[in-house]
Amino acid sequence: MGVPRAIRTESELTVRPAVGADEPFLSEMLLLAAFPPGSATPAPEAIDQDERLARYLAGWGRAGDAGVIAEAAGQPIGAAWYRRFVAASPGHGFVSEDVPELSIAVASAWRGRGVGRALLAALIEAARDGNVPALSLSVSRRNPVAMRLYRSIGFVSVAGDEEHPTMLLELAPHSPQAIQQRTRCGRRCRSGRVGPAPHGKGRPQQPLSDD
Repeated sequence: MGVPRAIRTESELTVRPAVGADEPFLSEMLLLAAFPPGSATPAPEAIDQDERLARYLAGWGRAGDAGVIAEAAGQPIGAAWYRRFVAASPGHGFVSEDVPELSIAVASAWRGRGVGRALLAALIEAARDGNVPALSLSVSRRNPVAMRLYRSIGFVSVAGDEEHPTMLLELAPHSPQAIQQRTRCGRRCRSGRVGPAPHGKGRPQQPLSDD
């Protein structure tokens, strides 16, 4: 696994590796990522009450987890992280067991200021350093700003449905057959044939980031 490096941007925004003590803040960001823009953010207990949502952080720091935290004036303002899932217990953007799923969110007061792009750049660099073959995510079409950001970085839609596409960023060369196999797996998982079916507002709308 690649270890994220601390980065200081020209605007004094700092992006540093996430550590175990960041789990409470990651939980806050997970709630922002899980519900579409404009909806009421639920109480933190909502994570524990939703088994599929809890998968994104349960046992944070396990093998394969990696994340970064954006800070301004020493205060956390956004986070991005990834982890691998298994086909029997997938995330909403699951593509295959060797491809981690990315989650990201930025505090509302800091959106539109380049925080999301900085977080993604740092996390993608860590993934490449760790020889991660690709990253996936699930995003709501009600979040067009995020979709534009992912496309500008190189994410492409490979599965999901009309409202919640699954996007994939290839980080290493792969055969067309391997990519096709991942796409088929993503469609099976997002159609409900692997793991529990998505349910209403509790469905993660990762990510809520912006550029």
